[in-house]
Amino acid sequence: MSDPHAPQDDDYSATVLGSHWFSGPPPPADAAPDRVEGAVLRFGPGVTAALPAPFPVQAGPAPAPPGRRGGGWRRYTLAAVVLAGVLAYLGWQRFGPGIEVREVAVSADPRGPGCDAAADVVGVVRTNGRAGTLTYRWVRSDGTRSEELTERVPAGRREATLHLMWTFRGTGSYPARAELQLLSPAGGTAATEFTYACPR
Repeated sequence: MSDPHAPQDDDYSATVLGSHWFSGPPPPADAAPDRVEGAVLRFGPGVTAALPAPFPVQAGPAPAPPGRRGGGWRRYTLAAVVLAGVLAYLGWQRFGPGIEVREVAVSADPRGPGCDAAADVVGVVRTNGRAGTLTYRWVRSDGTRSEELTERVPAGRREATLHLMWTFRGTGSYPARAELQLLSPAGGTAATEFTYACPR
């Protein structure tokens, strides 16, 4: 059934008549934006306007990539300094100056040993604390001397103790003298005197 109020024009088209329903009316001037992208506000479908953003937009500094933050190089620098110090100390211990003698002293009980007993003559060599080997010999007043002897001194020990056991036999008395000669490293000599006495 046809509408008596419809136009009787042969060019009538429902598509033309209904086209305003698809495009819609123009947006009002005070329409709220449907999304915000930076400083550009977009109104409705396809209509844009370059207006200032409702708040200031500032680009912050780019974050530092992982592994390149400021504290990393400090850790590596400290580790390198510590390692260099340890290597320098070890090199100095191994290749630095060798053992040096600071003082040589010899002592014994001035009363001397009893009858048919031995006197303990003690030599003390003080060093600079470096590792090394002492070469020495004992010379006695009876005309005898020991062969060359050695004493290994570890690093950190600043004193080496050397002993001479001198045994006496028989009766009577004998003024004795014992001398320690340090051959290497050169450190001089030291001596002590005591008397062996056996009255029986």
